[in-house]
Amino acid sequence: MLLASWILAALFVAPAPDPAVELKAETAAAFDQYVRATESRMDEDIRDDHFLAIDALPDQRRRAVYARLQRGEIFIEPLRTREDEHAIHVPSGLVHHWAGVIFIPKATLADVLAVLQNYDNQDTYKPVIRHSKLISRYGDQTKIYLQFFNNSAGPVLINAEFDLTDTQFGANRHQIAGRSTRIAEVANPDTPKERELPVGRGHGYLWRLDTYWRLEEKDGGVYLQNESIALTRTVPILLAWLVNPLVKSIPRNAITSLLNSTRKAVLKSVPTPQGNETLLFDLAATWR
Repeated sequence: MLLASWILAALFVAPAPDPAVELKAETAAAFDQYVRATESRMDEDIRDDHFLAIDALPDQRRRAVYARLQRGEIFIEPLRTREDEHAIHVPSGLVHHWAGVIFIPKATLADVLAVLQNYDNQDTYKPVIRHSKLISRYGDQTKIYLQFFNNSAGPVLINAEFDLTDTQFGANRHQIAGRSTRIAEVANPDTPKERELPVGRGHGYLWRLDTYWRLEEKDGGVYLQNESIALTRTVPILLAWLVNPLVKSIPRNAITSLLNSTRKAVLKSVPTPQGNETLLFDLAATWR
């Protein structure tokens, strides 16, 4: 649902450094500054009627991207927030910031929200999300628990909690903003010695993760955007030549999987107009 599975793929492309890595206060503070600046830009996007990332593109390119989305393609790009035209330095940390957009034909906002907000059952995103739980919900405020799993370089387990805020923009636009409040690595996963490490301790695979879903219903379906900002350990200098290109390419492939999984789950629940059964079946097969 909420969390970008691509980030977990990107985090395990290199051998882990000394496990005694600790999140520094200045690193967390700089990341918080980065998020504040990003959310300020998001607010400006709303005021400028640039609800989706593609809405700010030049006219000709914007029309071309919308056309490709309606053909089933995905728009993905890396982002980098600046403050007063200056880069925001995050010492001892690496920020991963990406956005992706898809189009889900025949869907409504309610159809897509039913998948995204099914917090007690996130089977759509297995095995990356192993367990999920709705902790509390009051009005537009929700708290959830997710457990991430990755086995590409040995089993890695991460417990995470998030505060979510739902915002409706008119009748056809909706946003779910998710901010991590607690992320802890689990040592010795799936063994008798399994134990949760203190927050901010461990290998530094994932220290923070804020993610923003935007949904817009128009053109006979729903445009779905995921923008995610994650904080991890930095890449060891000696491995940077190998890892940096992967940090750029792996998220692109994995966010495609995340969005396609969401679209596939929504299409399964969309009522099929008489005569369109074959069309939607073909679309679902194409976007697996």
